[in-house]
Amino acid sequence: MNATDRTPADLLSSALAADPGRPLVTFYDDATGERVELSVATFANWVAKTANLLQDELSVEPGDRVALLLPAHWQTAVWLLACASVGVVADVDGDPSAADVAVSGPEPESLDAARACSGPRVALALRPLGGRFPQPPEGFADYAVEVPGQGDRFVPYAPVDPEEPALIVAGREFSGAEVVERARAEAPELGLTGPGSRILSGLPYDTWEGLNAGLYAPLATGGSVVLCRNLDRLDADALDKRVENERVTVIAR
Repeated sequence: MNATDRTPADLLSSALAADPGRPLVTFYDDATGERVELSVATFANWVAKTANLLQDELSVEPGDRVALLLPAHWQTAVWLLACASVGVVADVDGDPSAADVAVSGPEPESLDAARACSGPRVALALRPLGGRFPQPPEGFADYAVEVPGQGDRFVPYAPVDPEEPALIVAGREFSGAEVVERARAEAPELGLTGPGSRILSGLPYDTWEGLNAGLYAPLATGGSVVLCRNLDRLDADALDKRVENERVTVIAR
């Protein structure tokens, strides 16, 4: 990664320039058996499309707040980087009534909470391969319907200021620069030592520690993440096999 990278979006751009074909996020859901692997290029394409959706269709502007009512999931990682690309604040499990946009998973309680947002609301089915809802929730745009038609390249209308707020998680606010600096500083503690490091994370995305292990630190060091949802359903032997098959170098759980 480049020393000049100041925002999470910068980190992704550097990863794309360095090695677009390498795996970045490998996602497992041990409740459904789903496995998805995204290269840097594929992940960056999803980020660009989602950023275009935010900027052009949802009309967000730098400084706006997006409440992300989503679990640890590869599509959540996409939304975090899309928010960073536009310059809006990703408010993880934030108050939808105080947000400009609410993004919800398919769970009824999340959808009910998101309805408190007076602005646009987007729902993610979180189905394998980014599938659509059989019937979109009332009052929500279906992400899987809206995102495919968006552009594959993203250019923000205004430059993103790395010193402006970029992330809120567990009541703590971070600027884009703080996310990058802290991810780099804490990566060695996680065992991420540089390119080729591969962390398996079963941590939720509702704390800095979960977000860092499950996205920011691997991105900041040129590593990759095996992001596991419902990891508690996996027994010890199956976990050992996954670690071997995925060439995991460190585990966070």
